[in-house]
Amino acid sequence: MMPLRIYNTLNKKKEVFEPLEPGVVRIYVCGPTVYDSCHIGHARSVVTFDVIVRYFKTKGFDVIYVRNFTDIDDKIINRAQELSTDPKILSEKYINEFYEDMDALNAQRATIEPRATEHIEQIISIIETLVEKKFAYQVNGDIYFSVESFDGYGKLSGRKLEDMEAGARVEIDERKKNPLDFSLWKSAKPGEPTWASPWGMGRPGWHIECSAMSMKYLGMTFDIHGGGKDLIFPHHENEIAQSEAISGNPLTRYWIHHGFVNINQEKMSKSLKNILLVKDVLKKYHPDVIRYFLLSSHYRSPIDYSENALVEASGNITKFYKLLERIPYKKIFSTNKANNSPEFYWDRFCDAMDDDFNTAVALATLHDAVREVNRLLDESNNIITHSIEFILPQILKMRDVIGILLDPPEKYFRNAKTLKTSHKNLNIEEIELLIKERSDARKAKDWDKADNIRQKLDEMNIVLEDGQDGTVWQFKA
Repeated sequence: MMPLRIYNTLNKKKEVFEPLEPGVVRIYVCGPTVYDSCHIGHARSVVTFDVIVRYFKTKGFDVIYVRNFTDIDDKIINRAQELSTDPKILSEKYINEFYEDMDALNAQRATIEPRATEHIEQIISIIETLVEKKFAYQVNGDIYFSVESFDGYGKLSGRKLEDMEAGARVEIDERKKNPLDFSLWKSAKPGEPTWASPWGMGRPGWHIECSAMSMKYLGMTFDIHGGGKDLIFPHHENEIAQSEAISGNPLTRYWIHHGFVNINQEKMSKSLKNILLVKDVLKKYHPDVIRYFLLSSHYRSPIDYSENALVEASGNITKFYKLLERIPYKKIFSTNKANNSPEFYWDRFCDAMDDDFNTAVALATLHDAVREVNRLLDESNNIITHSIEFILPQILKMRDVIGILLDPPEKYFRNAKTLKTSHKNLNIEEIELLIKERSDARKAKDWDKADNIRQKLDEMNIVLEDGQDGTVWQFKA
């Protein structure tokens, strides 16, 4: 077995993971700014780190997982003003929505889920220290971090300070020593939430909130800091500056950043009006389908959301549940027998996860194990043989890490949703049944029947691809 390796954004390479404390992993992930409903990009972040945490736990680590809520920020204040409501009421509404969406996706709760507004005292204390150490300065009740005071500024994003200064597009503020200096504390403005501070009434800046919360719960240096690639600059760059200015030590050992979710090959953005909300996707697809889709590409790669991609994921999840349907549900959980033989599929799965959490290869391994059990069942006329009893626990362990297949098969099929696509209303079970009938016809060399079924599927805009491992399908482009 290879050691676990993580691609560290800071050093731009894969590195062997070694926790600061043996057997314990401390992780901080930047959570949502709660001013709106969660979109599919938020789901990718939550599901990605949910699987990473699950895998660490499966490997025997104690995991302290902190994921925050940014519940005070310019976006929250502006949205609250638009809706003529209180920012606290607004953020509470969307925190509750976040839990509804992510619970539905079977994402486990983090160990600690702090809110920025609950840590004003810690934030003020850190800012006081930064001012005292000359890393920050005050201008009329506003406190700014001086980027020129921190030698390593730009090391995460790979940017040089002089280049950033030359190309700075930030709004010019004559009060700043450098255009890139960022807010630690913002003086009070009419209609905004405020707290008392040594510099007068005001509220914290965004970046300092995460530093305060990570320090409180994980210490000055912890194992892993994560988030989306969009946070590398300026958010994580600024976190490094202010946190390491305080401690003189690295903020974290490993930086993990996941790629974006595109919508039909376009960047998801409000300007393009293609924001895809989690609650809307859940109306059309089983949560397992969404998790499968989000994990079907390596987390560092961009992933493209399309109806075809979700329908393909639906087909794969249905195949998994069809296997579980062939085995009495209680039997699945009674096959965890001791066996000294190598766990071939589980070991392959772990090799994939140890290679920078490659869930795409891990899922392929799960497919192979499911395919093998189906083959053995076919050969044994659905009798649970010793070989099947040996593979099933490996499938269950893989399932638990991926976080899918937790429903009894009858519940899954009973609740199967009709897919509403741009092609027509179709049902996954209908498609899979036709494909199985065609496969049976081909085995029986009834070529006319097989061709007729292919023609019927073609009229439904379904494309078939016959391969060594069976038939896969998708909608016509």
